[in-house]
Amino acid sequence: MANLDPEQVFRRCTRFLAYHQRPPIGQVLRELADFAGPECEADRYGQGELIAGFERQIAELLGKPAAVFMPSGTMCQPIALRIWADQRGVRNVAFHPTCHLELHEHKAYQLLHGLHGVLVGSPYQLLTLADLAALRERLAALLIELPQREIGGQLPAWDDLVAQVAWARERGAAVHLDGARLWECQPFYQRPYAEIAALFDTVYVSFYKILGGIAGALLAGPADVIAEARVWQRRQGGNLVHLYPYVLAAQRGLAQHLDRVPLYCAKAGVLAATLAALPEIVVMPDPPQTNMMHLFIRGDRARLERAALELADATGVMLFRTLSPSQIPGFHKLELTVGEATLELADQEIAELFSGLLARAAAADAPVEAP
Repeated sequence: MANLDPEQVFRRCTRFLAYHQRPPIGQVLRELADFAGPECEADRYGQGELIAGFERQIAELLGKPAAVFMPSGTMCQPIALRIWADQRGVRNVAFHPTCHLELHEHKAYQLLHGLHGVLVGSPYQLLTLADLAALRERLAALLIELPQREIGGQLPAWDDLVAQVAWARERGAAVHLDGARLWECQPFYQRPYAEIAALFDTVYVSFYKILGGIAGALLAGPADVIAEARVWQRRQGGNLVHLYPYVLAAQRGLAQHLDRVPLYCAKAGVLAATLAALPEIVVMPDPPQTNMMHLFIRGDRARLERAALELADATGVMLFRTLSPSQIPGFHKLELTVGEATLELADQEIAELFSGLLARAAAADAPVEAP
């Protein structure tokens, strides 16, 4: 087959396995303009009813006294931990080895805020109370991620979560929630968002993942902590003159997707069972606890990626663009998040697409017989 340009193939695709459909930028902006309406006024340096009203809305949804909208979670979370550390006069903050702050932020918590990260637990398993009990350092805060993305979107049982929070509180540590994907946890816990958030002193949520916003995050918590967080936001250049495109996209995404999260989670369960029936695929966790799972696919990585590209070119359906290394020899990892685009694909069609993918990759592996 002729060489295929991955970008061109991607742009020609009309259906996708993960998340939501990807409309053109112009369409997104036109829809946001319609959503805003003629009376909407821009915020200015974090002030104005558009942003203040949205902050109140999310604070109420999470059951917290106050909230502040920021450009990113990479800004929100170290600021929250910095404030708790300053209040307690302790620089130690504990989190799982796969915490976003540890893996994806170039040690910002350390280099910008002077915090010392204490890694707790195995990078391949959920954090446990026994892991916490083994700590000897005094902590300013414990960060808990719900769900834990890097291990397939796993969630602790409710009683285990309550016990971990109690452990931290008994030792005078604040408890912060990395809720980048908190919206997807509610079907598993079957509790209101405010009840889940009530376990934590501060909560971060994201608006650009399953809610489909452009960008943006929010930190919720006590009024004094949020007031101090606004100062740190300014210090770090996050108090932009206008944030209204992000706020409007977040509002619209919340209205469009929040009530449909249970559908995404249910689809993930059916899809996991369908794919786990293929001998070359291992699903983790099985069954999924949210709308996220990790697929471990056996085969040669380059051939699997080439097969996915060829399949996308032939069918207009993009299963994935790249795979990641995994700890299982001979397997490669695909992070799969179910959204609106996934709902548009029938379960049988997905099974047939993956069977076709594996057949193409296996055919590429087979030796060519001499004529």
